[in-house]
Amino acid sequence: MKSVDIRFFSVEENSQPKEKKEKAPKAKKVILKGYISNAGKVVFPAKTVADLGVDVENTAFKIGMQDGKRKAKSLYMVPAGDDQTDAFQLEKAAKSYTLSLPFILKKSGIDFKENKYDFIVNLFDYEGSTALELQLSQAETAPKAPYTGKPRGRKPKAKEGVE
Repeated sequence: MKSVDIRFFSVEENSQPKEKKEKAPKAKKVILKGYISNAGKVVFPAKTVADLGVDVENTAFKIGMQDGKRKAKSLYMVPAGDDQTDAFQLEKAAKSYTLSLPFILKKSGIDFKENKYDFIVNLFDYEGSTALELQLSQAETAPKAPYTGKPRGRKPKAKEGVE
């Protein structure tokens, strides 16, 4: 008789294979951004406000910066209580919410008229409430290329030489 190699089955092989649990996809971390306009307004686009999770229409904010610094690298917005008088309210614009702070920004060393500033919004816990940190960065704008297309309008009068 020939010797035959036999592979024997186990009880586990006779059962249906276990399905692998699919991991829930991690929520993408949304970067909340905004900018400072040439008029000194802190602008929060509508998309950013929707992702904040803060009711900005009914919340007033106290505005501050890190103590002991001459130039602001971050602005802090902390929700104010109902009895606070030094609080700022966000105003609804066409597609955004704005906060007019031209004098505070100038005193904090932010030259918004000459440079464009962007900020990234970070949420943090301040004395039991969710506050916002606006981390400022100067936006690098490329110089605008001069117009090289066809000249428009009337042709200038030809200058006649005096002889």
